[in-house]
Amino acid sequence: MTLWKITCKEDVHPGMWLRWFKSQCVSVGWYSKWGFYLTGKKSKNYGWNRVRTVLQEIKIGDFIVVALPGHCIGRLGQVTGKAIEDTDWEPLVPPTRDEPDGGMGRRIMVRWDLTVGSDNRDIIIALPEGYRFTQGELRPTLSEIRSISLEKLKVVMRDPYNWVSLSSHFDYERSLSGYIASFPHRLEDGLTVHPNEKVRERVFKDKSRLDVILLDRNETPVIVECKQNQPSIDDIKQLRHYLRRLQVETGQEARGILVHGGARKVRKEIIEAANSKPAIELVQYKLEVDFSQSA
Repeated sequence: MTLWKITCKEDVHPGMWLRWFKSQCVSVGWYSKWGFYLTGKKSKNYGWNRVRTVLQEIKIGDFIVVALPGHCIGRLGQVTGKAIEDTDWEPLVPPTRDEPDGGMGRRIMVRWDLTVGSDNRDIIIALPEGYRFTQGELRPTLSEIRSISLEKLKVVMRDPYNWVSLSSHFDYERSLSGYIASFPHRLEDGLTVHPNEKVRERVFKDKSRLDVILLDRNETPVIVECKQNQPSIDDIKQLRHYLRRLQVETGQEARGILVHGGARKVRKEIIEAANSKPAIELVQYKLEVDFSQSA
């Protein structure tokens, strides 16, 4: 059994991963009507030539993992069938007036393995360093994975430390910073907006710029850095840099809070880095949006 990777281009087709999950399949485009034929003379399109070769190599019983942006993966699926022939076009991108054929219509049917990873379809897996796919594996739409074995990949997927929310990959760091600046008490009771506009909108002499600066109940400045993904040692170093710059330029010692997405459980090396002096507080955020019918 071979392990394959397929890239889900959420930036081009938003929501495609959830469509794949619901439809028990993955898919590619390149409709034969547009000149992309599965067999016969090769196309001038290098991407299609590579994809069509892999499509024919994939066999029932093989495994496919869905790659998402930011070194994340969705689920692992075992191939149960293929509808990739030139006459099998069944678009997952609905037809429109401008694109009457739709898109992403060559399908590979899979059975998702729900024993690895969370059973919540809105939870995906962030691959830790040392377990990420190579650039040669990531670059093509379809590729064979050789850098990690299927069994090791399953171990990574079962580890709750690697589980992150799909919503954390929407770009709302700026919105999160604005929310914290408007409602600082939601982050910590007693926090208020820093009253000094020059400090609040500080751009340091080295041109770096902090996200949010607040005051706690003891009138101590609090620098808040917002990251939409799992915290990293580089994120902690960045926040410590802001703490040092503020002290050098204003003489004020500040606290640092790193607000992050990703999993609530943080790896030991990140905890150790955050606990060294000056300590950085780690706080996970969750995005929750409710809708109700207007009365």
